[in-house]
Amino acid sequence: MNSKASVKDYIRTIVDFPHEGIMFRDVTTLFADPRGFRMAIDQMLHPYAGVKIDKVVGLEARGFILGGAIAHQLTVGFVPVRKKGKLPGTVISQDYKLEYGEAIVELHDDAIEAGERILVVDDLLATGGTAEAGIKLIERLGGEIVGCSFIIDLPDLGGRKKLESLGVDVQALCAFEGL
Repeated sequence: MNSKASVKDYIRTIVDFPHEGIMFRDVTTLFADPRGFRMAIDQMLHPYAGVKIDKVVGLEARGFILGGAIAHQLTVGFVPVRKKGKLPGTVISQDYKLEYGEAIVELHDDAIEAGERILVVDDLLATGGTAEAGIKLIERLGGEIVGCSFIIDLPDLGGRKKLESLGVDVQALCAFEGL
């Protein structure tokens, strides 16, 4: 019998990674367990049952794992939002702020058609910078954001408030306090 009752039970915390003072929430232990992984995918989909979704957009990199599984369950296409320079072909770019500096994400310019309804997924919502950049790319192509679904929310970092201030529905399976 499996003693893990929630998705949070499958997530391992690694202290002082990648820097001292950081409590890294490692979802690879969740992904490695078939029951845990299925539980996470099912729960990420649940709030959108009966909602029309045309494509799932996954944010680099763990969002690719989740997004592929969710797109498969929905029988819709999957679109990656990648770090600058990783996609072949013609792309559109969006810069965003990191804790120390800036980064750029990209999306193929033909990945989303105007009016398509998009679900954005990733493993973790921290400051919301990457998700906000992905949303801006999708909207520039005319996509409509159905919602954003994450496994983990770090509410102390304000990402949920940032995305909700854009008028986006935000779902997370669990939350951890602190960094």
